[in-house]
Formats: sequence, C-alpha cells, structure tokens
Amino acid sequence: MLSLHIATTPRKRKDGPKIGLAIAGGGPVGAIYELGALRAIDEALDGVRLHHLDIYVGISAGSFIVSSLANHISSADICRTFVGHPGAEHPLKPEDFFMPDFQQYLDTAKRLPSVVSDSLLKIVRDPYHSTLSAIFETLGRSLPAGLFDSEAIELFLRKIYEAAGRTNDFTKLDCTLYVVAVNLDTGDAVRFGDAEHSDVPISKAVQASAALPALYSPVRIGGRYFVDGALRRTLHASAALDEGVDLLIGINPLVPFSSGEDGQSQAGPVPVSRLIRGGLPLILSQTFRALIQSRLKVGFTKYRESHPGSDLVLIEPNPGDEQMFFTNVFSFSSRNALCDHAYRITRQDLLERADEFDRILTKHGMKVNREILADPDRSLQQSLSEGWYGRSSVSRKLSLALDELAHQLKKRAG
Repeated sequence: MLSLHIATTPRKRKDGPKIGLAIAGGGPVGAIYELGALRAIDEALDGVRLHHLDIYVGISAGSFIVSSLANHISSADICRTFVGHPGAEHPLKPEDFFMPDFQQYLDTAKRLPSVVSDSLLKIVRDPYHSTLSAIFETLGRSLPAGLFDSEAIELFLRKIYEAAGRTNDFTKLDCTLYVVAVNLDTGDAVRFGDAEHSDVPISKAVQASAALPALYSPVRIGGRYFVDGALRRTLHASAALDEGVDLLIGINPLVPFSSGEDGQSQAGPVPVSRLIRGGLPLILSQTFRALIQSRLKVGFTKYRESHPGSDLVLIEPNPGDEQMFFTNVFSFSSRNALCDHAYRITRQDLLERADEFDRILTKHGMKVNREILADPDRSLQQSLSEGWYGRSSVSRKLSLALDELAHQLKKRAG
C-alpha cells in the first residue's frame, strides 16, 4: 500500500537530489516484510540504488537493514542473509535472536529469596492490610529485565560491518546514518550517529535500538541503558527531513488488520471472532499495530506542513493482508514465503501506482521500470539469483564492481 505526498515547494539543486530512506521496526517478521518490499523497490526504480543513498534512518529491526545499506550492502545481499539463501555471505541463525539472558536469570535467582521473605514478612506483620497488588508489586522486583540476550546479535553485526570495505564506525561512512533508540533513564529518543553519539559502534547502536522491553534486556552504553527506539516514534522520519532531503522513502510493516467488513480483506470477509480466538497475542498485536500506524499518520500529516520541500513516499502492507498479520511475529519458519509475498505485493502496488509515482520520481532524475514490474511470474528467488557470483570476498568485490558498472551504463543510457 503506497501513500504519496508531493512537495508543495520543491527545492532546486544543481548537484542532484538528496534522497533518504527511513525504516521502522516490527520484529523479525516486520524485517522480512521490509526486505521483500525493499527488494521490489530497488529493482523497480531506475536511476537510484537503495545502498547508495544520502541519508538512512532506522528503528529496531529497521536499524539492521539501514545500517547494512549504509555500508553499501545491497538489498539482495541483505535478503539472502535473512531468508537463508545459499548465497548468503553471513548466513543468519534464527536462534541468535533468542538466546536466553542467563545473567538476568542468575541475578533474579539471587534476589528471589530476599524478595519472597520480604513479602511473607509483610503478610505476617500486617495480614489485614497486605493486599494482592502490594504483594505482586514486591514480587515484580524478582522478574528479569528481559527474557533474551541480544549480545549474539551485536557480535553477528560486528562481524559483517568490520569486514573489508565496510565499517562499524558512524564517522567513516560516506553517507549519514541515524540509528534511533530510547534512553531508559530519561525516556528521550537518541539518534546514534549524530555529533553527540557518533562514537558508539554501529552494531552496538543497532543492538540498543532493537531491545524491545520485556523480550530483550536493556543495552548498556556509556553507563546508560537503552531500549527499542519505536517506543517514542514509529519512523523517526524527521531525522532525515531535517537534513533537507528532497525525496524520503519510508517503510512501516505494522498496520492493523482489517477483518473485511470494510471490503479491504484480500481473501474475503474474515470472522471477527478469529481475532478473539487468537487470544492475547493477536489482541495485543492488533492494538500495537493500530497505535503504531495512528502515530505514523499523524506524523506524516505534520511533515507535509513542516517540510513542504520534500516528497514523501510511504510503503506499508495492505490492511487486509492475512499472511502478514497472522504469521507469528517472532517466527522464522515461513520467512522465505513471507519475504516473497511482500516482494510480489509491493511490485503489484508499484505497477498500479506507476503513473503517480513517476510524477514524483521524474523530478529527481528517476523513473519506474514498468518492464520489470509487468512480469507476473517474477519471484524473489529469481531476483536474488541474478547478479550473485559466490560468497568469497573476491566474488563479493566482483559483484559490487559489476553492479556499479551496470548502474553507470544504465544512467548514461537514460
């Protein structure tokens, strides 16, 4: 689903347009949707490559993607990593995302005897005024700060970004990268990568941005603790807009599901009771998605007024997309099918809105590649198989060189 906002007072630049990309969070499934959508956009836009933009902004799962793009890792290579493609340079192990935080469990076990004894003493001393809420409040101190440890994620990213030709240092990038997290002590959003927070390794910033409370323990950086950046804003697109981008592409994977009563479900009306039968996880998911998208809509409306010189493009799943909504938010088992689904749906949206999209793109020296979008049988696997020359560093350099050559030839031909 595309939302297009055309600049009311477009800028005139002699040195070419300034283009930004902002990607929201959404857990593993959100990241897989974003990658499928990104791959579709990347090959469908002539005149630009998503791993050679000017500004990147990422929150939570989106921070991993933009940090990789900022390191000139193509959307195809990132997809190969996430979906377990045999050509992945660094194959992803799903279990790395769900490593139990044993240190938290150990600390909790040490505190438990004293917490329980304190609760019992309160009951014995004043049994008539010891309420359940007071007891639960005391016992709450014995719960761990997070179920999972994200250190393995940081190590995985560090290995990728410290490879030859890349960097784990914000200041050594040839573009602007912002990774957004929330300072747990103050509740303020922090942009890692800005002048005040550029000394933090990129991999560590991504780890902090993706630390969803209760699931992942807060990440300690410089004596402070940080959690998921989505707690403050959905997309944090203002970080790119404040830099004066002419075109901003935003991707948000979290939209509330439409049961079909308003005609938006792709598979016909869905019984309303299906959400109730899904229990607390589905109810919380629907609530969270509604809050996320509502906040994003308000933000985009304000951006049109506060940044009239910027064209805005927002890509989201369709509200009636059952496959996106009813897939387990933390599941990797269906990642290939889901990423391919996102790829195909985004291609379809781009083709249907190609004329409108082109009116924005032509101002920035780009256009929609209708020929590649018109192929109804094209799959993500076909896309990922093209331009792959192996997993070795030599093969990777060859792939990058050929990619650059093809891009330059296409620009000259256009």
